[in-house]
Amino acid sequence: MTFADFKALHQRRQAEHLARHGTCLAERQEDSFDLTLFAVEGFFAEIWRSRGEDSILFIHVFQKPAGLGDYLRLVQLPELG
Repeated sequence: MTFADFKALHQRRQAEHLARHGTCLAERQEDSFDLTLFAVEGFFAEIWRSRGEDSILFIHVFQKPAGLGDYLRLVQLPELG
């Protein structure tokens, strides 16, 4: 599925596609929201939920790696030596 095709889907269909074909990369919290980052078919999708809730508020879809900046601080590499 292309980026444009995914964006054209209803949010419920987007969530179903992510569950079937996406790879969960990370989770984080921002203000009162829980965010889950997925990689899928050459782009990224971020699911936003109110903290502690199951229902999806929205899905933010992006292609540029710059959108991953908020997740980079969560990555911890092992110390070498």
